[in-house]
Amino acid sequence: MAILEIRDLSKNFGHVAALWDINLSVKEGEITSLIGPNGAGKTTFYNVVTGKFPPTSGSIHFRGEEIASLPPYKIWKKGISRSFQITNIFKSLTVLENIRSALIVHMGKSMNFLRPIAYIDELYERSLRILKLIGLEDQKDAPCHAISHGDMRIVEVGIVLASEPKLVFLDEPTAGMNPEETKKMVLLIKNLFETTGTTFFLTEHDMNVVFSISNRIIVLNYGKILADGTPEEIRKNEAVKQAYLGGYQE
Repeated sequence: MAILEIRDLSKNFGHVAALWDINLSVKEGEITSLIGPNGAGKTTFYNVVTGKFPPTSGSIHFRGEEIASLPPYKIWKKGISRSFQITNIFKSLTVLENIRSALIVHMGKSMNFLRPIAYIDELYERSLRILKLIGLEDQKDAPCHAISHGDMRIVEVGIVLASEPKLVFLDEPTAGMNPEETKKMVLLIKNLFETTGTTFFLTEHDMNVVFSISNRIIVLNYGKILADGTPEEIRKNEAVKQAYLGGYQE
């Protein structure tokens, strides 16, 4: 069953077509990757689907509901959440405080130290559950500026999970990571996918990551879909090899 349906989607900036006639469905319970060369339109696609930019034309349906005209916060409330290519966390706060801040926003509350102890306890327990999911409970009291870049990216995934999303967009989740950090992130995504039932959609330049994690791969080139298929189909696609994969070998 499709969780996201996109039909005839285009986005123009002046006379420049950043996205052109995009048609795709994202199946619930799959990991889908969007790849393509720099300038292909991947970030624009993310920004249009998550409400930062309105589409020039076309429709976007999430779980059967049109969302193309909605602002980002309403799309987020409906169950779509995203991370960004550049780490987007509060580095002066601890790991736990970052997760707790996201939970406060999701719960529609503001921090008030006069609130009942039960409320504070609930926030703490829910924060700990997320930290256990992402494997950072042992670093809960560490300020984020003192942890590794890879763990900062994992904290961001935890922040995304705080809103209990149905569909998660990850933008270059392994950007800037060393091989060990990359392996840790890939294992985390696979584990979250298997244990939470969350549908993941990601962009990624590391082809080893893409081909090891994806159920399906969509290739974007010059704002248009060049190919859409299983990892094996994309690996064998001659047009994709010419446009993007080049000398990639598994």
